Amino acid sequence: MAELVIALSVVFVTAGILLLFANHFGLSPIPFYIIAGLIVGFGAEMGVVSIEQTDLIELAQWGIAFLVFVFGIRVEFDALRSVIRDGEGAAITLLVVVAPIAFGIGYLFGEWFGFTDPVRNAIYFSAAATLSSTIVGAGLLETEIRDNLVHGRLASSIHFFDDLVAIGLILILSAEVFTAEVVTSQIGYGVLFLIAALLIYRHGFPLLLRLADGVEELVLMGSISILIGFIAAAEYVGISIVVGAFAAGIAVRSEGAESLGVRNGISSIRDFFVAIFFVTVGALVQFPTVEMATISLALVGLVLVVNPIVLMLAFTYEGYDIRTGYLASSSLNQVSELSLVIAIQGLLLGTIAPTLFDAIILAAAVTMILTSVARRYEDDVYETVVSRFVSKRQTRKIDDRSYVTDGLEDHIVIVGYGRQGRWLVETCERIDHEYVVIENDPVIWEDLRAECRNYVLGDAMAEYPWTKANVDDAILTVSTVEHRPVSEAVLDLEADCGVILRAGTSREGRELLDAGATFVNVPSVLAADQLVETVETVLEDERSRQQIREDHRDTLATLERYGFATRFGD
Repeated sequence: MAELVIALSVVFVTAGILLLFANHFGLSPIPFYIIAGLIVGFGAEMGVVSIEQTDLIELAQWGIAFLVFVFGIRVEFDALRSVIRDGEGAAITLLVVVAPIAFGIGYLFGEWFGFTDPVRNAIYFSAAATLSSTIVGAGLLETEIRDNLVHGRLASSIHFFDDLVAIGLILILSAEVFTAEVVTSQIGYGVLFLIAALLIYRHGFPLLLRLADGVEELVLMGSISILIGFIAAAEYVGISIVVGAFAAGIAVRSEGAESLGVRNGISSIRDFFVAIFFVTVGALVQFPTVEMATISLALVGLVLVVNPIVLMLAFTYEGYDIRTGYLASSSLNQVSELSLVIAIQGLLLGTIAPTLFDAIILAAAVTMILTSVARRYEDDVYETVVSRFVSKRQTRKIDDRSYVTDGLEDHIVIVGYGRQGRWLVETCERIDHEYVVIENDPVIWEDLRAECRNYVLGDAMAEYPWTKANVDDAILTVSTVEHRPVSEAVLDLEADCGVILRAGTSREGRELLDAGATFVNVPSVLAADQLVETVETVLEDERSRQQIREDHRDTLATLERYGFATRFGD
């Protein structure tokens, strides 16, 4: 035990030093966690650090279990319909197209390298090649979803679908033998855990909230206790603790202000387990043999090249523009953490070839590092490579799905048809001023057709949708999207019209004003301005308090009608 504590101390000291470097240069911490693990693993091989592979595997399992618990907490049942709608087609396409190819390649490797059970090892290889990652880039995805960026929502929905598939595979592959009785019992345990989680979600957790009486620490401790209880139950019945952790996450309600403290507290603990997981992944990497390098190279090729192409084509077929499909698929080209759980279980059961296990670990480390770095340059790659091959096809698609009155001028171009966009459209309708909406989400195309006089279904980051919207003759452009690249794209237009943008911070707002924006909507600043104006009005007695109350009630009713009653609006 003392040796493990010393090894962990070395792990975190090494990771801490590398993170200082990453933070200084504004880089993703994930590659540096993995590099820290590589250093520790190399030290273990040289005898400098004493840590066994079994200890690393145990740490990785616990790290993944807690992260899956966090994932389960974030599942919103009201949003499941949207998730299935967005990601089902592309995810199923990936499974139908890539999984059989990966299985065939894995089976050939098993035959060539003499694996004991080529079929089962082919399943392990196929799972690693097909399932996408849930942690790498998760922080960025959360920001993209909060900013209502379509590609962030698409990537998140694929993650969710793949995680459900992975949980099912974990249940099945945790059986030592493939017999109908054993597999059925494993799936039965999974169903029982899910039922128990839903019962606690419906009745047990609300009771915990009432008993805690608003004390966030008690709710957090109760949530952790639920996690420990499910993990212990999973250990007792002989299934993966990851399944228990997922069920525990489902059991903990994430809706409502009373659960905000739980989410914040668990998010803080999550960062610790993120470090544990990625460092252990790096430490598990072995110096590659020829067989291991061959398998790993094939796996990396499938994950980094084949998967993104298939997903991008699937998204495009469903009606999304190429850029959205490309950005969504670029968030999905890593070996999944849950694939590592499947491989670890196979190693513990002795059903996966050690060479294949080492190859999957190496491929996971490589894809996670490359993806974390590549995310910084994905827009440049799209502009220099992808867009050159699809520009004409995208122009035809935009023409087919847009309607703009000929000769339109002195109109307002509205970017985004979310809550603010709908509100602006109604305002233009009320004052009878012409407008064009630019939106790239085909999910709401029917709404555009039914509710808007003029609309363009295309990506505001591309040039042609602006041409279609006749921006050169517009009097004003209003972007309701809080995303810096979109704001910069609007400012780069050569049109002679006013520009209103949206920003998340006052500093960003000031920078956009300096870059040429006429006005920048910073919600927190607008709220403060409104508060000051209201106080001054009351003090100066310009209107009666009753009139202020009635006017504000009307405003809030309008906001609620457009969906701004939630904690965060768009």
